[in-house]
Amino acid sequence: MRRFFGALIRIIVMIVMAPPRGLMWIARKVWQGIKWVGKSIWDVITWTIHSPVKAYHKAKAGRDWLLTKIEYLQAESQRWATTFAILRSPYSLMLKLGFSPTQAVSLLAAGSVATSGVVVNETILAEKSFSAGDPGIYAAPSDVPVFFEEQFNTLRLDLAATSVGLIEITDMSLGTSYTGSALPNGETSVIIVGGLPTVADPAFTGTYLEVGHMIVDRWRCETLTLSNIEAHNLIIHGNYSDGQSIAAVPGTPRDRGVNGGNRADDMRASFSYYDQLKITAATSGVNGRVDVLKLSNLYSRGGGCKLQYIKAGTLEVILNEIGGDSNLATKAFQVESSVVFQSMTNTANTEGTMAVPAVQ
Repeated sequence: MRRFFGALIRIIVMIVMAPPRGLMWIARKVWQGIKWVGKSIWDVITWTIHSPVKAYHKAKAGRDWLLTKIEYLQAESQRWATTFAILRSPYSLMLKLGFSPTQAVSLLAAGSVATSGVVVNETILAEKSFSAGDPGIYAAPSDVPVFFEEQFNTLRLDLAATSVGLIEITDMSLGTSYTGSALPNGETSVIIVGGLPTVADPAFTGTYLEVGHMIVDRWRCETLTLSNIEAHNLIIHGNYSDGQSIAAVPGTPRDRGVNGGNRADDMRASFSYYDQLKITAATSGVNGRVDVLKLSNLYSRGGGCKLQYIKAGTLEVILNEIGGDSNLATKAFQVESSVVFQSMTNTANTEGTMAVPAVQ
């Protein structure tokens, strides 16, 4: 209080004794006060604007650091899992290196102090999966077989209401195309892809395989038959066959793609040997559904190949070799009149005699 009254008395004395100097001093003090208030207001505004941005950048830096560590740990975990899977399953590794199932079992048994029965139990029966190329019956999208026996060397994939984004099966030898192989008892076809017809059993209703885009590419078959198929866009190109009959008829099949939201994981298998390959819709009245089905470089012997009961947006049958009896009159490649298309490309398909596919 004393300081206030002292300053006030000094201002009054300066105004009385030296009016211009006193007024200038007052004006200077007032201006300094105004500047201080303005600076304080500006500092508050600046802090309000920049504080959330700074906080966001700090949070972002912390988030990025955490995600980097998590991604690194996930990558390392996958590498170790793959390493241990290979170490646990030398049988699958030998199949991928090109050995037949018989050769793989023989070599594993010969290189082990255990009996062949123990080798089979510890290798073939361990970690069976579609992605590892193990034979069996698989209910898509499960990667684990629902049925497996040592003597069962068929790869069968049953599709149902759960849609699959991609199924890719490539680079396989089938039927009797490799030493020691044979078709399953009572079977005459090496490859069967599609739904199943209605049969005498009233408990079963026929099914179709619904496909957005199906690719049949570079097959080697003794015969290839297409029947009971609806394809919006049918492409038959570059096939070389021991006689051919392409009798597809125009119609109005709709274009299609297969959705399903959070659908099943993609399924891939390659570099394996099987007595037979089946991709079916085996549940009564329930169509199998897959958006992209790619079947490429399949080498077969000992029976025919069939595509049947399929509804496709686009069906490509391209660059296949079909035949084995050196008789053009028997029509090894047949596209029956039950195949209906909206648009069709039929180009560069030629005929020529050829012998039965060789045993590999």
